[in-house]
Amino acid sequence: MSGLGQCLEDYLAVRRAVGFKLVRESYLLADFIGFMEREGATIVTTQLAIAWATQTKESMNWRADRLDAVRGFARYLQVFDPNTEVPPAGLLPRCSSRAMPYIYDDAEVAALLAAAQTIRSRLGRCTYATLIGLLAVTGMRVGEAIRLDRDDVDWEHAVLTVRTTKFGKSREVALHATAVAALAAYSRRRDELIPCRTSPSFFASQAGTRLQHSNVNHTYRYLVRAAGLQPASPRCRPRLHDFRHTFAVRTVLDWYRDGGDVAARLPLLSTYLGHVDPISTYWYLSGTPELLALASQRMQNRFGGGRS
Repeated sequence: MSGLGQCLEDYLAVRRAVGFKLVRESYLLADFIGFMEREGATIVTTQLAIAWATQTKESMNWRADRLDAVRGFARYLQVFDPNTEVPPAGLLPRCSSRAMPYIYDDAEVAALLAAAQTIRSRLGRCTYATLIGLLAVTGMRVGEAIRLDRDDVDWEHAVLTVRTTKFGKSREVALHATAVAALAAYSRRRDELIPCRTSPSFFASQAGTRLQHSNVNHTYRYLVRAAGLQPASPRCRPRLHDFRHTFAVRTVLDWYRDGGDVAARLPLLSTYLGHVDPISTYWYLSGTPELLALASQRMQNRFGGGRS
């Protein structure tokens, strides 16, 4: 392990000891150190940090997040090496407007699954088709899905155990029988294609390792183009995270249609999605026309048809 690599391990250990998870920061900073090594650099500089943070085609906010990760690490390194430069805060601008959720319909999900079959590698084809299907039917965060290990799938009880969630708690996600069958088929195919892999991860890369978030996003952008999906607006573009929004909206639509008490059931959805409380879930309930129409009809049925 290089000197910077050891420093990174020490930095992560110190911060995790006081309660930080640093899941995203760990792989970002490992990538940054790899970038420095390819550049032949041994000292963190602002110029290097900006060059690395802006080499991605991701959003302005993602670039700023990348630079923020380096800033924290650089502050730690500067204690031991005064020559280390700490990039100033706010050096890369952020987009102040929040992205609007893109709600997928059945045809778009089918198009994405079909597009997955155009991926060159046989493992990639089944990996991304299964991953997209899992996100669509569970509303899991993509990070939770790619962190799944083989032991996290309870085949007998049709349950996934999601560990180390956004809020540091584990939860169980119930699966429909069709989802269990799809995961079982993927598991068999994965083991046929890479029988000797050592990684415990459920979803595997072509090298047999755990999928990386950045690579998954890159491939998903290709699938969106291949499927012919178009942005609904400059602020509403198809993203992997929008399967989570779609799942929440569709669940509430079903509750409205069956006449159930949506307010009473919302804590169930909040728990299933892994939110701390239902307040966090409301953001996912985007005002789709169908959802607004059903909510309006429910209101009219309860309080009357209008003013006289």
